[in-house]
Amino acid sequence: MGSVYTRLLLTGVLNLHISASVAGLSAQVIAFVDEATQEHALFKEDVVRLLEQAQHKQDIIDKITGRAEKKGWYQYRPIFLNELRISKGVDFWNKNIESLRKAEETYGVAPEIIVAILGVETYYGERAGNTRVIDALFTLAFGYPERATFFREELKQFLLLANEAVFDPVTVTGSYAGAMGAPQFISSSYRKFAVDADGDDHIDLWKNNADIIASVANYFAVHGWKTGEPVAVQASNVDKEKHSPLFYSEGDRPLKEVIDPEDLPNHSLSELTGAGIRLEKTIDGSAMAYLMPFEAAEGQFEYWAGMHNFYVITRYNRSPLYAMAVYQLSREISVRRQAKEGGPVATP
Repeated sequence: MGSVYTRLLLTGVLNLHISASVAGLSAQVIAFVDEATQEHALFKEDVVRLLEQAQHKQDIIDKITGRAEKKGWYQYRPIFLNELRISKGVDFWNKNIESLRKAEETYGVAPEIIVAILGVETYYGERAGNTRVIDALFTLAFGYPERATFFREELKQFLLLANEAVFDPVTVTGSYAGAMGAPQFISSSYRKFAVDADGDDHIDLWKNNADIIASVANYFAVHGWKTGEPVAVQASNVDKEKHSPLFYSEGDRPLKEVIDPEDLPNHSLSELTGAGIRLEKTIDGSAMAYLMPFEAAEGQFEYWAGMHNFYVITRYNRSPLYAMAVYQLSREISVRRQAKEGGPVATP
């Protein structure tokens, strides 16, 4: 597969004399083309022809602006922690055991975490999205002002992927937000973190599980995963009123909706235990953690101390609920596999 430019030239589509100003694109798109081609040394004709094939899709705007109402943990957890997702996770692990072993050796990331990410994101690659990525990014870059800057940068990265012949930019599909493949990498993440694990000079995040597994592991390694360190530990003897100043909270929300990059774990475990909180496991008291209340049933809470590796999971998705779902799914998969296959249970 050649670059977009080469493919268009060979098919006779490219007219070297095309003028972007009369290409049927809006003024803001034409300005974007000028900016992208100047920044990244892309062929203007190439970019114009590709963007001419993009379609504005109102259903993409509807989906991104009409997301489901916020769920409590007791509503969120069953979506991702269920029998089928756990059993499929065990099967995926067993079928890809060598790739997972190599990824752990190379990047230091626990295999059950990699498997759980893929389980949560796309059901182990089965549900990677059917929206054309060019339509998703075009629609959000020029039809969603709230995030236009972000999605225009992602569209530039997508154009670079197209120029690098990573995939066919006209037909490649993903989520309605432009995330791609089994790990749901956005374009910038694809370019930064995707790995050619099997040395075939091509990175395939849809069908090649070796590439998929190594790419997720690389993402976590770059974001600071600490090999062998715990993700979270359950806490008890927590008084909702007395200990609320220690919660990772915001306003009247006992738990913040997102963990931002600058929000590192903010209390030492010794501070928590010194306040009378009990931890399910004994861990170095100097370790830093968030104290997080999760609504286990309506109006009833369970409490967890999330540590550095919990924070790293939120670099994949900023939601603490997401990170806890990944962690708990990883544990369930590991326990189930250990029971079936024998061997140690990992990820404390």
